[in-house]
Amino acid sequence: MSDVELNMKVSPSMLAAETRLVAASAIEDACQHVLNVSNMRVPIQEGHLEKSGDTVVDRTELKGYIFYDQPYAVRQHEELDYRHAPGRTAKYLELAAQEEAGTVETIIATRLREITR
Repeated sequence: MSDVELNMKVSPSMLAAETRLVAASAIEDACQHVLNVSNMRVPIQEGHLEKSGDTVVDRTELKGYIFYDQPYAVRQHEELDYRHAPGRTAKYLELAAQEEAGTVETIIATRLREITR
């Protein structure tokens, strides 16, 4: 995995088996949401960086990862002096994660509430 990644975790020891499955699925949905938002601002020239974005969920540890798998992903993410097309920016994943934190919480909480009714 690239060094440009975001980790999301729910404490697995607190959850029953059925709840863990739903939590893993909710983490997957939340990661995909953040990736979609990040893809709207990732620097784009030919589209390779955007297409390399992906998510992985460790269902045992209930951790979600969002990453871009191009050799230049970290540099594009961290270099604040690069010029980008309108709407495209450095810190594309970090900003998306920060701005969508509330939505991520809502996605996970909503899914978990559905099974406790």
